[in-house]
Amino acid sequence: MRHGKKFNHLGRTAAHRKAMLANMGSSLIEHKRINTTVAKAKALKRFIEPLITKAKIENNQTTEKGTHNRRVVFSNLRSKEAVTELFTTVAEKVGDRPGGYTRIIKLGNRLGDNADMAMIELVDFNELYNAGKPKKKSTRRSRRGGGAKKAETPAPAAETKTDDSEE
Repeated sequence: MRHGKKFNHLGRTAAHRKAMLANMGSSLIEHKRINTTVAKAKALKRFIEPLITKAKIENNQTTEKGTHNRRVVFSNLRSKEAVTELFTTVAEKVGDRPGGYTRIIKLGNRLGDNADMAMIELVDFNELYNAGKPKKKSTRRSRRGGGAKKAETPAPAAETKTDDSEE
């Protein structure tokens, strides 16, 4: 029975799983995308997204919290180069994103053992998907504000139709 088991153990001991996720997280930060199995990609997503949030918060906080966040992230990633890259390049790029820093794209099955393969990547570093989309300003709109604009728009369109019918 799997009562109360909230994450995938991936068929490994706790130490092996933590080491594997630390290595995969470091590789993802350094290379911006990696190919792996779907199960490992989903586990890595749950592992890496809170660390990216800590790196993003560090840029907006005082030095005391920043140092603490760096130490927490280093204890999870275990790579100085990856932590430096995360807190400089990645944190600047995802600074305005409210979450969802990674994307999992399924690639099909592996030839040898027919395992489901996937590519996990950092969303803001994919130039193909981000090239066509202009950066839009994120604003919150109430229902009232949107309804008033809709009421104003059809009125001029109706006037042009009446002008056409008179001629």
